[in-house]
Amino acid sequence: MVATWKDHAYVLGQVRRTVFIEEQNVPEELEWDDLDESCQHLLALDSKNNPIGTGRLCEHGHIGRMAVIKDWRGKGVGGALLRKLMNIAQQTGNLKLVLNAQTSAAGFYARYGFSAEGDEFTDAGIPHLKMTRYLTDRRAR
Repeated sequence: MVATWKDHAYVLGQVRRTVFIEEQNVPEELEWDDLDESCQHLLALDSKNNPIGTGRLCEHGHIGRMAVIKDWRGKGVGGALLRKLMNIAQQTGNLKLVLNAQTSAAGFYARYGFSAEGDEFTDAGIPHLKMTRYLTDRRAR
């Protein structure tokens, strides 16, 4: 579902806290930024309305904070979130998408047409790659 930080910060934050802060040991002060209020967010819920995934689209086509609860990984949740973010980006006129993928997730993003650019770098103690994808006039898949 499309979500706003104003109305859904708690549940969006639950997913990000679980995945990034608790599971991946990202320092809390690095997880929260001032971009959340201006980004478009998605929230994935299970059949009991429990939050299981999230992602955000910021200005200029930057996708970030993609997170899926561990028990739901490999079940299509991340792909559904990414496809929806790509569609939203295209509908709002973005023709280029950029994200900083954890290196371990680069293959996931590559399956959706993202290509690595430049050298690996460390963010929050985790290896990352900058990845881009150019959208066409057709709807993103």
